[in-house]
Amino acid sequence: MRLVLLDATYELFRAYFGAPPRTAPDGREVGAVAGIAASTLALLREQEPLAIAAATDTVVHSFRNELYEGYKTDAGVPEDLLAQFPLAEDALEALGVTVWRMREFEADDGMASGVARFADQAEQVVLASPDKDLAQCVDGDHVVMLDRRKGVTTNAEGVREKFGVGPESIPDYLALVGDSADGFPGLPGWGAKSTAAVLGHYVHLEAIPEAHGDWAVQPRGAGR
Repeated sequence: MRLVLLDATYELFRAYFGAPPRTAPDGREVGAVAGIAASTLALLREQEPLAIAAATDTVVHSFRNELYEGYKTDAGVPEDLLAQFPLAEDALEALGVTVWRMREFEADDGMASGVARFADQAEQVVLASPDKDLAQCVDGDHVVMLDRRKGVTTNAEGVREKFGVGPESIPDYLALVGDSADGFPGLPGWGAKSTAAVLGHYVHLEAIPEAHGDWAVQPRGAGR
């Protein structure tokens, strides 16, 4: 079977900023809800999955905010968008989609858990999200990412072409170069090329020798 795991938080944001406003009879703004419903129906037609689940994170606050003060929050998110999350979750369930309402964790955490739990039961798992964090879940052609806005499907080889490292190194890669979407700046002096060169050899941060003189690869600025 083909299993689709949908980043419904991303899709709701995309619908909010890309679809025209729409008001329900009771006066509530529901444009994003209508947008994600239409988008999900299109996804079902395109992918024809045997099973589909969508993850949401209404409260943009997780344990990561306790670990790093600068981590992303829901500050600045429009109130009329936040108010549409419960409606969107109900709408997705009405379409037959299993909805994972994440509270202490994020939507991509739910999707990654779905991969760990169900990948061995599916012929293919499609992660419908552009979130770079999820690239670590990609596995050959079995678990792939789908960027619906760009219409691009990425397998393990695609991850290597895009980042210069394999899926298993993505957490280490983002730790060094940073991820602006999560509010994490990374380490000064570490760019995509130097990071890919070092992790291409060592795979994980823990395997890198403490003394840069002992490194098997010497990217520019290694001694800083």
